[in-house]
Amino acid sequence: MPLVHHAHRDLQMKVVYYGPGLGGKTTNLEYIHAHTRPDRRGKLLALENEAERTLFFDLLPMELGEYRGYRVKLHLCTVPGQIAYDTTRQLVLRNVDGIVFVVDSQPTRLEANYESIRNLESNLRLQGDDPDRMPLVVQYNKRDLAGVMGVEALREALRVPAGVVEHQASAMTGEGVFDTLKSITREMLRITPDPARMNEGRTASILPGRRPSMFPVGDKQVLVDLPRPSRVPDLD
Repeated sequence: MPLVHHAHRDLQMKVVYYGPGLGGKTTNLEYIHAHTRPDRRGKLLALENEAERTLFFDLLPMELGEYRGYRVKLHLCTVPGQIAYDTTRQLVLRNVDGIVFVVDSQPTRLEANYESIRNLESNLRLQGDDPDRMPLVVQYNKRDLAGVMGVEALREALRVPAGVVEHQASAMTGEGVFDTLKSITREMLRITPDPARMNEGRTASILPGRRPSMFPVGDKQVLVDLPRPSRVPDLD
């Protein structure tokens, strides 16, 4: 559940970009940061090593519009893709409100995509979250490269169920990057109650329904059509 500060009328939401190593998670955040007004963005933090550009995480606080009289802020984070840094991924996932799963569209990375999905499912359950209730958007990245798998083939191989919002993207050029961000914001807000009626701080999530599972362990459920909020903040 989002973090609420009634005195300042702030609603803070945490989005984690998850996926295999070098799949484009960091590039998404770099593009968003570079193409956002300076007065509406925070400092982009990154740690790098020789093996992978993202060792820890990137933090991008963004101020958006208002939702039912509360100012919406996003904290955007990525996780390291390498399995060796699983403890770090668990730390970054704490108090997550929505997931963008960044798929590497190259056929040689199919198993890495699937392994990352299994890892995400495991880590969400480990911290007490139901993966099939977590707001989720799937981004098929690297669509600008030659020889990538078709979206239909990727969807079938990765078990992405009907009803999950999907976007084709190229994080390098920016295609689909802001569409993805707008979609995960909508998915989080559609299950967010009136902030004025929420407790101060962060409360336990009470989500109204489950979607069919794309995760290896979850039972398949009937897709629930959740109501959209009356107004979604403009990200332009």
